[in-house]
Amino acid sequence: MTRSPSTVAVIGAGPAGLMAAERLAQAGLRVVVHERMPSVARKFLMAGRGGLNLTHSEPFQPFLNRYDAAAQARIKGWLDAFSSADLIAWVERLGQPTFVGSSGRMFPKAMKASPLLRAWLARLERLGVEIRTRSRWTGWRDGDLTFDTPDGQRIERPDAVILALGGASWAKLGSDAAWVPALEEAGAAVAPFRPSNVGFDVAWSPIFRDRFAGTPLKGVSLTHDDRTVRGEAMVAAYGIEGGGIYALSAGLREAVEHNGSTALTLDLRPDLSVEALTQRLSKPRGKDSLSNGLRKAARLDAAAIALLREGGSLPAKPAELAARIKGVALTLTGVQGLSRAISSAGGVALDAVDERLMLKARPGVFAAGEMLDWEAPTGGYLLQAAFASGVVAAEGVRVWLDER
Repeated sequence: MTRSPSTVAVIGAGPAGLMAAERLAQAGLRVVVHERMPSVARKFLMAGRGGLNLTHSEPFQPFLNRYDAAAQARIKGWLDAFSSADLIAWVERLGQPTFVGSSGRMFPKAMKASPLLRAWLARLERLGVEIRTRSRWTGWRDGDLTFDTPDGQRIERPDAVILALGGASWAKLGSDAAWVPALEEAGAAVAPFRPSNVGFDVAWSPIFRDRFAGTPLKGVSLTHDDRTVRGEAMVAAYGIEGGGIYALSAGLREAVEHNGSTALTLDLRPDLSVEALTQRLSKPRGKDSLSNGLRKAARLDAAAIALLREGGSLPAKPAELAARIKGVALTLTGVQGLSRAISSAGGVALDAVDERLMLKARPGVFAAGEMLDWEAPTGGYLLQAAFASGVVAAEGVRVWLDER
């Protein structure tokens, strides 16, 4: 007698959940995806508004080092299962050509997420994946899954479950961490959520804040403790944000939470040594003001010059002025909250799941994506690991069902 295929419920229709659904359907399993929002992948679409940064082209070890140290051993397994090359090949098989930007980041040529998502959903439909929107998972009852739907409560008992419920940032797009009590009740350890890839408070002078909020600081170098990154920062009314800040945000957040504040150093001309900058600044300015002299000799824009003045009167001696340019000290006094964070740290503890991402406290239930306790900077690292964890969870389900 021919057996009916096993049914797998995937709860959460973001990148991790949809990737898991695709892999499961390709393995011949019946897949039902539940999404609490009226449409799928809302945060994925939001991520693509400014250009969908899929992944990064850098070599494997530097790529892996972008993830928090506590999670690297686990994430290595995910990336081994689904690498950046695998992700790009998958995107191009969906008919979406890609390119590598000047920073090494990788994008679809269309730049937006919507064409990719449309092609992906069409593939899932061909594979027979059923997607139910407005279906909010509310936990377990006697081993069954319970859902709130427009037609009332629904109860189901699939053969396996993948939870891909997201973290705690962008609650309005569906990532509200409302699932935490159900997981804790099931016996899974869940670390408190904290903001990641987030801005920090700086006590700007009113003049600087009012004039330069929203202005980028381009091509700077940022140093915190023993870590230095090149990138862009953005002046905000509350303080500072941007890609360079996000690359350091985990360490900055820990320091601010532990000490109440922390020091961040900006090098406004990282391509020049102090000596070279001193030589440029030593040339006579003629009738130029100091600001015009800095603009011409050091190639600093108005925002950078004003930032130098935030530290007090500018030094008259060229060497001291060069040192100021190479080491602008900022004091960060607070962390913006989850509502302003791009992503979140915290979630289901990695030691609460096995190598297949199955909950140790709940056999047959797997977790993937940002609901797990890991974090990474922007630049393609977040999406890459989310996709890869979906692949790992799907393979874990397939193997677990075969073992049964």
